[in-house]
Amino acid sequence: MSPEPALSPALQLLLWHSALWTVQEATPLGPASSLPQSFLLKCLEQVRKIQGDGAALQEKLTGCLSQLHSSLFLYQGLLQALEGISPELGPTLDTLQLDIADFATTIWQQMEDLGMAPALQPTQGAMPAFTSAFQRRAGGVLVASHLQRFLELAYRVLRHLAQS
Repeated sequence: MSPEPALSPALQLLLWHSALWTVQEATPLGPASSLPQSFLLKCLEQVRKIQGDGAALQEKLTGCLSQLHSSLFLYQGLLQALEGISPELGPTLDTLQLDIADFATTIWQQMEDLGMAPALQPTQGAMPAFTSAFQRRAGGVLVASHLQRFLELAYRVLRHLAQS
Protein backbone atom coordinates (compact mmCIF):
# COMPACT_ATOMS: atom_id res chain seq x y z
CA MET A 1 0.00 0.00 0.00
CA SER A 2 1.43 3.40 -0.95
CA PRO A 3 1.62 6.17 1.67
CA GLU A 4 -0.96 8.91 1.57
CA PRO A 5 0.21 11.97 -0.41
CA ALA A 6 1.09 14.98 1.73
CA LEU A 7 -1.31 17.88 1.55
CA SER A 8 0.07 21.13 0.25
CA PRO A 9 0.32 23.95 2.81
CA ALA A 10 -2.35 25.88 0.91
CA LEU A 11 -4.75 22.94 1.06
CA GLN A 12 -3.99 22.40 4.75
CA LEU A 13 -4.73 26.07 5.42
CA LEU A 14 -7.99 25.84 3.44
CA LEU A 15 -9.10 22.76 5.39
CA TRP A 16 -8.15 24.40 8.70
CA HIS A 17 -10.05 27.56 7.77
CA SER A 18 -13.09 25.51 6.70
CA ALA A 19 -13.10 23.71 10.05
CA LEU A 20 -12.93 27.03 11.92
CA TRP A 21 -15.66 28.50 9.73
CA THR A 22 -17.92 25.54 10.54
CA VAL A 23 -17.32 26.02 14.27
CA GLN A 24 -17.98 29.75 14.03
CA GLU A 25 -21.23 29.18 12.15
CA ALA A 26 -22.51 26.52 14.58
CA THR A 27 -25.64 27.51 16.43
CA PRO A 28 -25.66 27.22 20.20
CA LEU A 29 -27.65 24.46 21.80
CA GLY A 30 -31.08 25.38 23.07
CA PRO A 31 -32.00 25.56 26.75
CA ALA A 32 -33.36 21.99 26.62
CA SER A 33 -29.83 20.67 26.33
CA SER A 34 -29.17 17.66 28.50
CA LEU A 35 -25.50 18.39 29.05
CA PRO A 36 -24.41 18.15 32.69
CA GLN A 37 -23.71 21.43 34.44
CA SER A 38 -20.26 20.19 35.59
CA PHE A 39 -19.30 19.50 31.96
CA LEU A 40 -20.38 22.97 30.86
CA LEU A 41 -18.47 24.64 33.70
CA LYS A 42 -15.33 22.64 32.87
CA CYS A 43 -15.63 23.66 29.21
CA LEU A 44 -16.05 27.32 30.17
CA GLU A 45 -12.98 27.09 32.37
CA GLN A 46 -10.97 25.55 29.53
CA VAL A 47 -12.12 28.23 27.09
CA ARG A 48 -11.02 30.97 29.52
CA LYS A 49 -7.64 29.30 29.97
CA ILE A 50 -7.13 29.00 26.21
CA GLN A 51 -8.16 32.62 25.72
CA GLY A 52 -5.62 33.66 28.35
CA ASP A 53 -2.90 31.54 26.74
CA GLY A 54 -3.74 33.05 23.34
CA ALA A 55 -3.60 36.58 24.74
CA ALA A 56 -0.25 35.86 26.40
CA LEU A 57 1.12 34.46 23.13
CA GLN A 58 -0.09 37.49 21.19
CA GLU A 59 1.47 39.80 23.79
CA LYS A 60 4.83 38.03 23.47
CA LEU A 61 4.60 38.06 19.69
CA THR A 62 3.73 41.75 19.74
CA GLY A 63 6.73 42.50 21.95
CA CYS A 64 9.04 40.41 19.78
CA LEU A 65 7.95 42.03 16.52
CA SER A 66 7.96 45.50 18.06
CA GLN A 67 11.48 45.05 19.40
CA LEU A 68 12.63 43.66 16.05
CA HIS A 69 11.14 46.61 14.20
CA SER A 70 12.61 49.16 16.62
CA SER A 71 16.08 47.64 16.29
CA LEU A 72 15.88 47.64 12.50
CA PHE A 73 14.78 51.26 12.63
CA LEU A 74 17.79 52.08 14.81
CA TYR A 75 20.17 50.36 12.38
CA GLN A 76 18.62 52.30 9.50
CA GLY A 77 19.68 55.52 11.23
CA LEU A 78 23.15 54.22 12.07
CA LEU A 79 23.72 53.13 8.48
CA GLN A 80 22.59 56.55 7.24
CA ALA A 81 25.16 58.13 9.57
CA LEU A 82 27.86 56.11 7.79
CA GLU A 83 27.14 57.62 4.37
CA GLY A 84 30.33 58.71 2.69
CA ILE A 85 32.40 56.06 4.49
CA SER A 86 34.28 55.35 1.25
CA PRO A 87 33.55 55.27 -2.48
CA GLU A 88 34.22 51.50 -2.59
CA LEU A 89 31.73 50.74 0.19
CA GLY A 90 29.03 53.17 -0.94
CA PRO A 91 27.07 50.71 -3.14
CA THR A 92 27.23 47.98 -0.48
CA LEU A 93 26.06 50.43 2.20
CA ASP A 94 23.20 51.59 -0.05
CA THR A 95 22.10 47.99 -0.63
CA LEU A 96 22.30 47.21 3.08
CA GLN A 97 20.21 50.30 3.92
CA LEU A 98 17.54 49.24 1.42
CA ASP A 99 17.50 45.66 2.73
CA ILE A 100 17.16 46.82 6.34
CA ALA A 101 14.39 49.27 5.34
CA ASP A 102 12.54 46.50 3.46
CA PHE A 103 12.85 44.15 6.42
CA ALA A 104 11.57 46.83 8.82
CA THR A 105 8.64 47.53 6.47
CA THR A 106 7.80 43.82 6.27
CA ILE A 107 7.75 43.55 10.07
CA TRP A 108 5.63 46.71 10.38
CA GLN A 109 3.13 45.48 7.77
CA GLN A 110 2.80 42.16 9.57
CA MET A 111 2.18 43.99 12.84
CA GLU A 112 -0.53 46.04 11.11
CA ASP A 113 -2.07 42.90 9.55
CA LEU A 114 -2.24 41.29 13.00
CA GLY A 115 -3.66 44.48 14.55
CA MET A 116 -0.59 44.80 16.78
CA ALA A 117 1.08 47.89 15.35
CA PRO A 118 1.30 50.98 17.57
CA ALA A 119 -0.68 54.00 16.39
CA LEU A 120 2.51 55.75 15.24
CA GLN A 121 5.74 54.42 13.84
CA PRO A 122 8.79 55.24 15.96
CA THR A 123 10.75 58.37 15.18
CA GLN A 124 14.49 58.37 14.74
CA GLY A 125 16.40 59.71 17.70
CA ALA A 126 19.72 61.50 17.54
CA MET A 127 22.30 59.52 15.61
CA PRO A 128 26.05 59.88 15.95
CA ALA A 129 27.75 62.31 13.60
CA PHE A 130 30.85 60.74 12.11
CA THR A 131 32.79 63.85 11.10
CA SER A 132 36.05 62.30 9.96
CA ALA A 133 36.96 59.42 7.67
CA PHE A 134 38.47 57.60 10.65
CA GLN A 135 35.26 57.99 12.69
CA ARG A 136 33.17 56.71 9.77
CA ARG A 137 35.42 53.67 9.32
CA ALA A 138 35.57 52.90 13.05
CA GLY A 139 31.82 53.48 13.33
CA GLY A 140 31.30 51.26 10.29
CA VAL A 141 33.19 48.41 11.94
CA LEU A 142 31.16 48.75 15.14
CA VAL A 143 27.81 49.12 13.37
CA ALA A 144 28.50 46.18 11.04
CA SER A 145 29.60 43.98 13.94
CA HIS A 146 26.55 44.79 16.06
CA LEU A 147 24.22 44.52 13.06
CA GLN A 148 25.60 41.07 12.27
CA ARG A 149 25.01 39.87 15.85
CA PHE A 150 21.52 41.39 15.85
CA LEU A 151 20.62 39.68 12.56
CA GLU A 152 21.87 36.32 13.86
CA LEU A 153 19.66 36.73 16.93
CA ALA A 154 16.70 37.87 14.81
CA TYR A 155 17.16 34.82 12.58
CA ARG A 156 17.12 32.47 15.56
CA VAL A 157 14.02 34.14 17.02
CA LEU A 158 12.14 34.07 13.72
CA ARG A 159 13.15 30.45 13.09
CA HIS A 160 11.86 29.57 16.59
CA LEU A 161 8.54 31.34 15.88
CA ALA A 162 8.25 29.51 12.55
CA GLN A 163 8.69 26.16 14.30
CA SER A 164 6.20 26.93 17.08
